[in-house]
Amino acid sequence: MALAGRVMATFRLALIQLQVSSVKSDNLTRACGLVREAAAQGAKIVCLPECFNSPYGTNYFPQYAEKIPGESTQKLSEVAKECSIYLIGGSIPEEDAGKLYNTCAVFGPDGTLLVKHRKLHLFDVDVPGKITFQESKTLSPGDSFSTFDTRCQLLVYPGAFNLTTGPAHWELLQRGRAVDNQVYVATASPARDDKASYVAWGHSTVVTPWGEVLATAGTEEMIVYSDIDLKKLAEIRQQIPIFSQKRLDLYAVEAKKP
Repeated sequence: MALAGRVMATFRLALIQLQVSSVKSDNLTRACGLVREAAAQGAKIVCLPECFNSPYGTNYFPQYAEKIPGESTQKLSEVAKECSIYLIGGSIPEEDAGKLYNTCAVFGPDGTLLVKHRKLHLFDVDVPGKITFQESKTLSPGDSFSTFDTRCQLLVYPGAFNLTTGPAHWELLQRGRAVDNQVYVATASPARDDKASYVAWGHSTVVTPWGEVLATAGTEEMIVYSDIDLKKLAEIRQQIPIFSQKRLDLYAVEAKKP
């Protein structure tokens, strides 16, 4: 999820590492409570984790899926407006026209739905002796890119890595994307529940454009705060001007759909 637009020099980001239960109403109540707590601590952008209102599992997605707008997104809209923040609503199982999607809804400080992003690349994994999981058994992939404008610049990824891919790839991918793009990268994971059928890695993290870990969580429910300094981003891009060195005469990135 990319954020772009008019630039604030500094702002506070909050990642909510929510302990997700099997009770949707409880997940919503606690998520909104933590959003209010983050806003009270000065956060201007708040991010919830992937699948924050439902246990993460193919057998749960049909049971917990809802329309957008719907119960969960209505509560997110209300708390974003109440707190006057940008709220990245992690993701929820969405039902539309008989199909299920893993969908992130983003709300502006006035409560307006800014964008609805359906996960494009579904998570299918089969590591013998460790983990087998297929989102594609029940979910359909989205078919479009999603962008929206804010006064900030960063990449935000609500994600739910596991105890196999988490230690191997979670921090590595974040630091790689931060350095590749000379941008701040933030990831919001659910808290770890060792009794769940799918055990999330946790460790919600913020990485600088230099690839440094600025803030990170453990495995329990908590809020990770980070003060983002976009002057530092500008300095790094000046020190190593990779964008002016791109060889557009040799290659290009092309979006095939508007």
